[in-house]
Amino acid sequence: MNIEEIKHIAVIGSGAMGAQMAEVFSRVGGYQVTLVDMSADLVNKGLKSIDDRLERFFVAKGKMTPEEKRAISGRIKGNSHLEEAAREADFVIEAVPEVLSIKREIFGKLHAAAAPHVVLASNTSTLNITDIAVATNRPGKVVGMHFFNPVAVMKLVEVVTGSHTAGETTELIKALAVKLGKEPVVCRDTSYGFLANRAYEALREEALQIVWEKVATPEDVDKSLKLGYNLPLGPLELGDMLGSWKRRVEMEADRMAALGAVKGRIHPLIREMVRAGYHGGPGNKGIYDFWREVLVKW
Repeated sequence: MNIEEIKHIAVIGSGAMGAQMAEVFSRVGGYQVTLVDMSADLVNKGLKSIDDRLERFFVAKGKMTPEEKRAISGRIKGNSHLEEAAREADFVIEAVPEVLSIKREIFGKLHAAAAPHVVLASNTSTLNITDIAVATNRPGKVVGMHFFNPVAVMKLVEVVTGSHTAGETTELIKALAVKLGKEPVVCRDTSYGFLANRAYEALREEALQIVWEKVATPEDVDKSLKLGYNLPLGPLELGDMLGSWKRRVEMEADRMAALGAVKGRIHPLIREMVRAGYHGGPGNKGIYDFWREVLVKW
């Protein structure tokens, strides 16, 4: 399969990443896109987020006309029936929660419904592609295509190969990333966290340890890294913004399976935060609040 054969893309998962990916596939790639989730309400929420983002960042800033916005939105439709969407697609990418059992269930359904030549990609940021591919009978056509948040801005796409991912599959994903204006890098799935997240993990863990030891406030830890290393966001405020803390607790079993019982364990600060309800994410308290309201009193 080559990139010219891709006309219609199915994005499984209408959350923050899935909706942003759907927008970029339509706006930059010009593709027909189906955004899929478990219910019509979730799908409509994802579609609305796309509409709001196009209005706020493009139309309101004079970067796009209302007519162009309508054309982009017109190429994106919603569907709460996964198998139906997969049957119509020339390429499928999932952006569901980072839980291996969930991804395997999704990929099993995608394999049964999608045409045999269709590549099935995962936007996973950490999980092993080979472990996901075992749910299908097409491991050569299963690959990781990991976008970074915000998808419209971040140039990097990690192309992650499993043990059986075919070379032509890898080349297809690289070409697709370039068509979307991204810079692809290729790595094997044996690296937990792949490239960027694996390297960033060490920085985040040390930042957590500094706060755990009460050496400095989360604000000052982030400020030192932003000003000292020219980072746009510090690792702690980024975790608060994305709601990373709760997700890391939920992923601990997968981390331990991949990295071992010691290295795979999450930092105790994350466990205490989530246990106390400081999950991070929109509308939730995170590590900044936990420092002020809990940690400094210990």
